[in-house]
Amino acid sequence: MVPRYARPAMTAIWEPEAKFRIWFEIEAHATEKLGELGVVPQSAARALWDWWATDPKIDVEAIDAIEAVTKHDVIAFLTWVAEQVGDEARFMHQGMTSSDVLDTTLAVQLARASDILLEDLDLLLAALKRRAEEHKYTPTIGRSHGIHAEPVTFGLKLAQAYAEFARCRKRLVAAREEIATCAISGAVGTFANIAPAVEEHVAERLGLQPETISTQVIPRDRHAMFFSVLAVIASSMERLAVEIRHLQRTEVLEAEEYFSPGQKGSSAMPHKRNPVLTENLTGQARMIRSYAIPALENVALWHERDISHSSVERYIGPDATIALDFSLARLTGVVDKLLVYPDRMQKNLDRMGGLVHSQRVLLALTQAGVSREDAYRLVQRNAMKVWESDGALSLLDLLKQDPEVTAALSEEQLAEKFDLDYHFRQVDTIFARVFG
Repeated sequence: MVPRYARPAMTAIWEPEAKFRIWFEIEAHATEKLGELGVVPQSAARALWDWWATDPKIDVEAIDAIEAVTKHDVIAFLTWVAEQVGDEARFMHQGMTSSDVLDTTLAVQLARASDILLEDLDLLLAALKRRAEEHKYTPTIGRSHGIHAEPVTFGLKLAQAYAEFARCRKRLVAAREEIATCAISGAVGTFANIAPAVEEHVAERLGLQPETISTQVIPRDRHAMFFSVLAVIASSMERLAVEIRHLQRTEVLEAEEYFSPGQKGSSAMPHKRNPVLTENLTGQARMIRSYAIPALENVALWHERDISHSSVERYIGPDATIALDFSLARLTGVVDKLLVYPDRMQKNLDRMGGLVHSQRVLLALTQAGVSREDAYRLVQRNAMKVWESDGALSLLDLLKQDPEVTAALSEEQLAEKFDLDYHFRQVDTIFARVFG
């Protein structure tokens, strides 16, 4: 985790003290149910909860010092708690294995991280909707292969991003549900030394679902799915970031990141206003996607368990969620303050002498009885003259001077095909599909 790219609420989920607090709750809830079942004295759980009610400080350094000797993190924690609670603490962890604690804790952490990420997505969606409505009918050029294609509106560009992130949100909701499972099933998942009722009790208390069937671990296909969803969200984030970066290029300059008072763009060139935030988001997306690969590779563990996944998850759990939380918040800020230049959009639309209307002329010629092959040839030969003049010539003027074209279409019919508003007739329909 890089502090530069971290926000406090998400970082707090992964702090050692927060982890140990979840560990304690798992152990105490399990001991509580074991007491109800008569496996251990009910006084054991009371002793644990009485100590917990004092809001004790978790001494991370002391636990780490014990682990330096035991070389086992869960044993070190249990030893430290026993030192605080006293004799009744010996009934903790009855019939459990370390993975019961570790995997259930990771489920809690990822579920809590998901809740923050869902809030992040809600804020981003709200910003996208607001700006899309603002520019619903702002004309701009649509591009394919980076080349002028046909007119769109800037609102449609933002509506597309909204729809994509709405899908991302649905995927994250499903991924959260899939990851939020509890395993308290013992050494190889058979419940040989602990009843399934204990797992059910702990799951209920922590807002999880009991794992359908565990080995010594919760199956890692769940985690692979979760981190893959984060990677898809990152890719959608990058798609919008790259669009903004292209629109900010000097030759285009249809939109740009907000440039705050006192901000500097270059140490050497005082005139620079660079898309630094969206460039940063492209880099963040690369990192977040990279965490999906080791999560996928973690699925194949030896037999009932090995620990090849453990070190991986110590990285990717915090890093992926912290990075995505930061990035979504940054992207929301970019969208919210994005500077949009409708006049420049119109100027770029007009840049190539009406070439963006070529398809309408092509279709009109075919409907007037000209074969598609001939219609394409007629429009293209005039369009290429405009292209080669760098927009100095007008496609409409050239078509009006082409006898083969005017034999099929009148000047009035040709002029009608260059109506910009024609392209926006279905904007309301598209917006209704996107926003409801």
